[in-house]
This record gives sequence, C-alpha cells and structure tokens, in this order.
Amino acid sequence: METRQKAPIGRPRGFDTDQALEHAMRVFWEQGYDGASLTDLTNAMGITRTSMYAAFGNKEDLFRKALERYTQGPASYGARALQEPTARQVATTFLNGAIRATTHPGCPTGCLGVQGSLAAGEPGRKARDHLKAWRNEHTSLLRDRLRQAVEENDLPSGTDPDLLARYLMTVANGIAVQAASGTTRDDLQQVVDIVLCSWPPPAVAAEVRD
Repeated sequence: METRQKAPIGRPRGFDTDQALEHAMRVFWEQGYDGASLTDLTNAMGITRTSMYAAFGNKEDLFRKALERYTQGPASYGARALQEPTARQVATTFLNGAIRATTHPGCPTGCLGVQGSLAAGEPGRKARDHLKAWRNEHTSLLRDRLRQAVEENDLPSGTDPDLLARYLMTVANGIAVQAASGTTRDDLQQVVDIVLCSWPPPAVAAEVRD
C-alpha cells in the first residue's frame, strides 16, 4: 500500500511584507530603478536577498509591486481627482495632489512614476516601459473624465479632452521634476494657481460671457 508523505509546512515569514514593501518603494522613489541596488533594497527592507526573492520575486517584480503601492498610496490623489464633480475640481485636486505628494515632509521629493526610470539603461528597459505605460494609463483616465465633462457641458464643446489631459499630466510631471530639484511647495502652488486661472469655463458660463 502506497503512502503519501505530507508536504512540509512552510515556515512563516519572519518579517512584515507590507512594511518591507513600503521601504522598497521609498528606495525606488529616492534612487530610481537603476540607482537602487539589491543591497540598498534588502538593507532598507531588513531582509536577505533570498527572502526578497521568495516574497517579491526579482528586482523588476519588486519594482512593479512598489509602483502599485505608490499608486494606491502617495499617488492616490489621481484616482480621487477623477471622482470630483466638475472638470475644474478634477484639475484642482489632481495638481494640488501632485504638489503634496512630491513635497511631503519625510518622503522623497519628486514622483516615483516620473523619475523612477528616466535614466535607466538597458537592464532597466522593462521598468522604464512599465512606467511609460503607467503614465499613459493615467493620462487616458484623465482624458476619459474630461471627455465626460465636455458631454455634460462642463467644458466648452470645442475642448480637446486628449490635449487637455496631456496638458494636466505635463504640468504634474513638471511639478515632480521641480520638486526633486528643491522647488518649494509655495512656489509650486503659484504655478498651479496660474494654470487654474486659465482653465476653460463650463460651456454655459462661456455662452453667458460671450
């Protein structure tokens, strides 16, 4: 009679995976994909390379997970902006959120999604492509929300939602670069205030003004 051996029960991980991922996200955020060595990552996470591979996969897998955490955490202002009732409020929440996220005390300056792999060489190509897709996805979500605003007469009928979405994303990306260069929150807020001053009014308001 054949007997089957029970598979050994896996040992529980001796570390908090959520906390380890938080630390990894901050390393990628501050140093970029290429700049973050495995030693930097494992030291910050407080684990060995073997434990990192077992829990998160290779460096590229870890980067993807860190970006997901960043999207749901520091960059969650993007999702909140899409829920605002008017296009102007969408723009306001999006740009003000970009300022807060890129200049938050105790966090790296700039944006993981912008600077994470801009200088990545060939080994970081997949990470760079992943970030490009990440930025394009968020631009598309903004475009769809602004297209809805045009359909609801919340923006003038001649407004190009795609162009306006790219405009917002370009300003947000610029905010990230400037924040990483040391520009203060107050100075960045002045830039956003200028952008919002030129924001197109609702279609009805534009008709009344004309």
